[in-house]
Amino acid sequence: MTLSGPVVSLRSITPGDAAFVHGLRSDPVLARHLHPVTGGIEGQVRWLKKAEIRGYYVIAGPTGDCGLLRLSNLCDAGFTWGSWLLHPAMKPRRAALESALMVYRIGFDLLGLPKATFDVRRANTAALAFHDRFGATRIGATETDILYRLTASDWNRAAPGLLAAQERIAV
Repeated sequence: MTLSGPVVSLRSITPGDAAFVHGLRSDPVLARHLHPVTGGIEGQVRWLKKAEIRGYYVIAGPTGDCGLLRLSNLCDAGFTWGSWLLHPAMKPRRAALESALMVYRIGFDLLGLPKATFDVRRANTAALAFHDRFGATRIGATETDILYRLTASDWNRAAPGLLAAQERIAV
């Protein structure tokens, strides 16, 4: 699946993306809030070949690939998303906002699911502020993470201006 917006696009990940994925996921600064990746580029290729790749996306800007994200646990009750990673030197302005809009477009509009759940590392203050600002509800916490929920109706109420931007995202 590919979604295209005014600034970025999302496309399903392939084994050919292994070097890009490994580069982002092994960068100690960029991936400091994610689980570490092991096995080098060849290990990443093997994982991408044998793993169920549905739900993993590359975020691409006008000058090339700039990030990653994952949708998982898709079921009638909702979906989970995370592993959201954007390279600051490669991403275009508004890439974070637009890629998040695309996640909600997939989950709420295309799949018709009622809610998104996700967790954010406590130390990831930028991501915490982003999700708080756009209406996600903090529903719990662990020692390392803040747990969130965002329902489709909450999103529609909290972000009417953003939903107008979302309409310009083509599938």
